[in-house]
Amino acid sequence: MAESGIVKLASNENPLGVSPRAGQAMRALLDGLARYPDGNGFELKQALSGHFGIAMDGIVLGNGSNDVLELAARAFLAPGLSAVYSQHAFAVYPLAVQAIGAQGIAVPAKNFGHDLDAMARAIRADTRIVFIANPNNPTGTFVPGAALESFIGGVSRDVLVVLDEAYTEYLRPEHRYDSMAWLKKFSNLVITRTFSKVYGLAGLRVGYAVSSPGVADLMNRVRQPFNVNSLSLAAAAAAIDDEKFIRDSYELNCRGMDQIVAGLTQQGLEHIPSYGNFVTFKVERAAEIFQKLLRAGVIVRPIAAYGMPDHLRVSIGLESENVRFLDALRQALAA
Repeated sequence: MAESGIVKLASNENPLGVSPRAGQAMRALLDGLARYPDGNGFELKQALSGHFGIAMDGIVLGNGSNDVLELAARAFLAPGLSAVYSQHAFAVYPLAVQAIGAQGIAVPAKNFGHDLDAMARAIRADTRIVFIANPNNPTGTFVPGAALESFIGGVSRDVLVVLDEAYTEYLRPEHRYDSMAWLKKFSNLVITRTFSKVYGLAGLRVGYAVSSPGVADLMNRVRQPFNVNSLSLAAAAAAIDDEKFIRDSYELNCRGMDQIVAGLTQQGLEHIPSYGNFVTFKVERAAEIFQKLLRAGVIVRPIAAYGMPDHLRVSIGLESENVRFLDALRQALAA
């Protein structure tokens, strides 16, 4: 099958493409690429500071949010220390912990999501980080803001709570909460976000963390000086205020989510209610169905590595891409 005929719904990318403002900012910068990027990322930090009303000295920039997650691990973990995260949570957490030589404590999930009470009990004297993804990837589950705030308030201040909000822009209004406001109360809170999802900049790899200045200083000490390139810095600074593109992306995702969920339900398949831009669904012979979809030119994500061998994850695409997926799935199940 020609590449143009392939539908990729495996990586939770934005099907609308790149923010127009970001594209314009990158084109304007092309003649300056012989120069090194600003190692401090001043313009992007200034844009983030203005957008969220936060201090610039509490911002850490990264090569995607994966980078800042690893920076937190490098700054606060060491052999003999531990970190807590949930079963079925983002794979970068255990990988970052293992790379440092620290011990990971995976807490059994509750309905595929974070069991905050169990996670609080799992914290030990040697625990230095708790990772929480909200919404969570790959399950799409969500912890209400009030429950999350209460959990953070109950954690010892010498334990860093890393709140991974890569998909927060996809939350519907009734589920949104202001985690940035919590930074004034919790000196041990780190919020990580990315430009790879709703902003459509996955190929540029740019993310950021927001925390107290002291925590940000420690993370910046272990950061490479040019970890975010010039195009990424310019594109992200422009994209952060591209309100029309963000709104269009959000609304497309809402429609696509309803479309995918209705199609899965019509085919008698269970799914995990999702708050991101993807849906994880249960299907017998998941590995076989994945291969059938692949041969039909539809790429989804098998998640057996997350301890979910009977599930597949599909990203929300354009309406036509969602139709392709649902038709291919119907044929795969019938074969």
